[in-house]
Order: sequence, then structure tokens, then C-alpha cells
Amino acid sequence: MSDCFLLALCAAHSFAFAAFHLAFWKLFGWREQLPRLSRANRAIVQILNLRLTYVFLGIGALCLAFPRELAGTTMGRAVLLGMAGFWLFRLVEQFVFLRSRHWLVQALNLAFAAGAALFAWPALR
Repeated sequence: MSDCFLLALCAAHSFAFAAFHLAFWKLFGWREQLPRLSRANRAIVQILNLRLTYVFLGIGALCLAFPRELAGTTMGRAVLLGMAGFWLFRLVEQFVFLRSRHWLVQALNLAFAAGAALFAWPALR
């Protein structure tokens, strides 16, 4: 597989997670759930979610705009490995903080593992 194709898959993965995070308010009933938190924690949760969405959109855009630079330079490979580490550690955190056999949680586990593999592949070729 070409680096451009792999990085297009990385972009699609990132954009999908950006969309998923933008849906958190509705998916997790944040209108009803967040008021139960302190004002500071309510703000932190929403700010972190929006910043994470921004990172996913930015990484996705980089993957589409600069595939050769990401796969072909030391700095680009460092970015890709950083994202692979992000997804790998996110997978580990899933088992630490959200131990569940629910099929949706297991689907997320697969998506996190896929992210780690997708970003590592062009970096390590």
C-alpha cells in the first residue's frame, strides 16, 4: 500500500473520531449529565472534548495535505509515531478506566487498535 493511501486512511480515522466527539453532547446526554458536575469540571470536560476534536481535525488535515512529508521525513515519522502512541495508550486506558464487555466498548477498542496500527505503519516502513 502506498503511503498516500495509508495516510488517507489515517485522515479518515481522525475525521471519524472528530465527528464522534462532536456528537458527545447528544450521545451521552450531556445537557442532563454535565449539570451534575461542578462548574469547573463541567467546563473542563467540554473544553477537553473540543480541543481533542481540534487535534483530530488537524491531524486528519495534515495526513491529507502532507502525506509524503509525514511518511518521508524524521519529523513526519515522529508525528505519526506520536499519534500511534496516542491510540495505543488510549487503548490501554480503556482497560484501566472502562472495563466493559459491551459490544460498543469492544468496537471502540478495535478502533483504537486500528488507529495505532494505521499511524505506525507508514512511520515504520
